[in-house]
This record gives sequence, structure tokens and C-alpha cells, in this order.
Amino acid sequence: MTTRREKIEAMLVAEPNDQFLRYALSQELEKAGENERSLGMLKELAYDRSKPHVPSYFMAAQQLARLGRIDDARQFLRDGIEEARRQDNGHAASEMGALLMDLGALGE
Repeated sequence: MTTRREKIEAMLVAEPNDQFLRYALSQELEKAGENERSLGMLKELAYDRSKPHVPSYFMAAQQLARLGRIDDARQFLRDGIEEARRQDNGHAASEMGALLMDLGALGE
């Protein structure tokens, strides 16, 4: 039986620049404990010069927070809020702002 990850990887062969597929693969990698590879993909998506992928900032920050890398998570959130506002995505900016406040409660 083909796994979800294998299906996504196969689709990416045909569509290597598909942001949704790359994002989905990053989530599968995290589930498999491949955190650095997952975070690398999210960073590529988030900081894509042609079209930054706003959800990737939030997912990377959440993953970093779970790994105890709070300062890195905060930076992703700050950058993500800025990008979300540029893309007129108030909902995403608000969600990231709430997480940033929560992480602030963990101290500097």
C-alpha cells in the first residue's frame, strides 16, 4: 500500500514547484520525525521570493516551538506577520500574533 508521503513525493516529481504539495510533504516529514528536513522545506516556502507561502511561517514556528527553539519560532512569526500583512491576510497575521504573544510568556 502506498503511503500518503509516497503519493505526495510522486506528485512532486510531476509538479516540483507546487507549493501545496511541498507544504504537505513538510508535514509528513515532521510526522516521521524528520524535523530538520521539514523545517528546511517550510523555510524555502516561507521565504520564496516569487510568492512567499504564509502558512509555512506559522507551521515552522509551531514546529520550532515544539522543539524548544523559541527564539527561532519568534523570528518566523515576526517575518510571517509582516508577510501576511503584505498579502492582506489579516487572519493569518492575527493567528501568528497570538502565538507570538504566547511564546513571549515563555520569557526572553
